Amino acid sequence: MTTDTETDVFEEHRPVLLGVAYRMLGRVADAEDVVQEAWLRWSGADRSEVREPRGYLVRITTRLAIDRLRQVKARGETYVGPWLPEPYVTDFGHTVPDTAERAVLADSVSLAVLVVLESLSPLERAVFVLREAFGYPYAEIAAMLDRGEAAVRQLAGRARKHVDERRPRYEVDPTQRRDLTERFLAAAAGGDLEGLMSLLAPEVRLVGDSGGKAKAPLRVLETADKVGRFIVGAARKGVADLSWRFLEINGGPAVLALSGGKPDSVFQLDVLDGRIQAVYIIRNPDKLTALATA
Repeated sequence: MTTDTETDVFEEHRPVLLGVAYRMLGRVADAEDVVQEAWLRWSGADRSEVREPRGYLVRITTRLAIDRLRQVKARGETYVGPWLPEPYVTDFGHTVPDTAERAVLADSVSLAVLVVLESLSPLERAVFVLREAFGYPYAEIAAMLDRGEAAVRQLAGRARKHVDERRPRYEVDPTQRRDLTERFLAAAAGGDLEGLMSLLAPEVRLVGDSGGKAKAPLRVLETADKVGRFIVGAARKGVADLSWRFLEINGGPAVLALSGGKPDSVFQLDVLDGRIQAVYIIRNPDKLTALATA
């Protein structure tokens, strides 16, 4: 039987645990399952030997997430079309006052970075998340993963090199991204192809995630001409009873489009040098259910 104090301690650290699990898995439901399992381990543990609850809970959560990630990879799941992480509602602007820390957290949970993290091994991903997103010392990460510190440093170096080589460059300034998003929506809604093209970088990419369960491109579209024409064409077809609102998703401004009040899609842009570098569209209904009450 747990006490209020034990519950309070766990709830205090729940946001960090969910943050670790989501960055490891890219799936909100899986992350929540992992955190729930961590709670069961915590509630049944001998806490008289726990000197530092946060470290203990992060260690449990990380190990459970590694196991879950290995299971997913072992199943060799096939996915129809491009894959994007499940949208994760964040609120760094209100909860993290320090601009530099907020930028690090936002980058570590961005759609672009999470896509790259999918190509890491489970251990590499765990080390990268704990070190880069949460700033844990190598010695603590080694203890969490039952690995030598030298091995952890090697994993971290390999993971960082991999991510740095593959992550696209973009601005994290939320004001600029919000402004360009509003202009993007206005041009698309007005069928203004010329205006839309002026916002797009020449080699812009559009990544649509439908999982084969909604209409979206089954391959990545590249170049301003192809992306612009697709967006204008999709806008002309329209969505029944369309409305939208802005949310902070994965560390940056995004648009939740609703049809009849129900989530239809999420749009988010990557921006660099005042131009749109990437357009992400998530339409897989399985990934939008959590946004119904967002």
